[in-house]
Amino acid sequence: MDYSTTTMHPSVHDSPSILSKAFELLRAFNQTARVMTLSELARASDLPKSTVHRLLARLIELDVVEQSGHGYRLGVSLLKLSATTPVAGLRELAAPHLSALLNYTRHPVRLGILRGLDVVCVEKLSPRGPAAEPSEIGSRWPATCTALGKALLAHDDPEQLRARLSLGLPRMTPRSVSDVDDLLVQLRRTRANGLAYADGEARLGVACIAAPILVHPGSPRVVAALSVSFPSGTADFAKIEGAVRHSAGRLSADAATNIVSRERWLPVSPEE
Repeated sequence: MDYSTTTMHPSVHDSPSILSKAFELLRAFNQTARVMTLSELARASDLPKSTVHRLLARLIELDVVEQSGHGYRLGVSLLKLSATTPVAGLRELAAPHLSALLNYTRHPVRLGILRGLDVVCVEKLSPRGPAAEPSEIGSRWPATCTALGKALLAHDDPEQLRARLSLGLPRMTPRSVSDVDDLLVQLRRTRANGLAYADGEARLGVACIAAPILVHPGSPRVVAALSVSFPSGTADFAKIEGAVRHSAGRLSADAATNIVSRERWLPVSPEE
């Protein structure tokens, strides 16, 4: 058969567009408002209502989305899929350490992984109460603007990292580090003392302390980082430093114990 002259079914050509729209719709689900109306999803995904309606009908058939009253929420099938990812295993491993860190510091704690030059939040725990912050799971930030990101970058080869940052550093606030040499000095300090810092670099008025989760001590491999964020100028800074260092050490030990038999638990960057 001459494949060069074979006419493909139109749906094959349309598939990438349909898939991308479906993913945009799934990403539109708000983590604070678990149930969203068709109009809310159309606005959040920037898709026409008619397209959203068709996609929702198919996603409901696949159990990826569920109808709830007059709105929609993510379905059980999506939960089952997410539970099979390496990130799910890492979150399970980290859960008791993050809970203990939250209970001790009474400040929001996060677990992040590196994707390219972004840090992705894969878990966040916040104190209960009216001032509790919304979940940020799945959110991405420039790694160089956050303590989490600096902890993740600290064990990269400095010259390779310099080359990757040759186009300049993104800035989220006027306090974000803007010079590669300054960043490399900070990363060198993180390698030496095990902690990374940011103060107003991702959000003004918010400081953060983070530490990498390391396995293979002889040749350190960073699989994640954890952090505590708090208002700039908080008096218990030293207490938070000690708690972050302790929790990261405990989680690193657990990760090292599990890595031989459960390598799939530990998410690596797609470039690896």
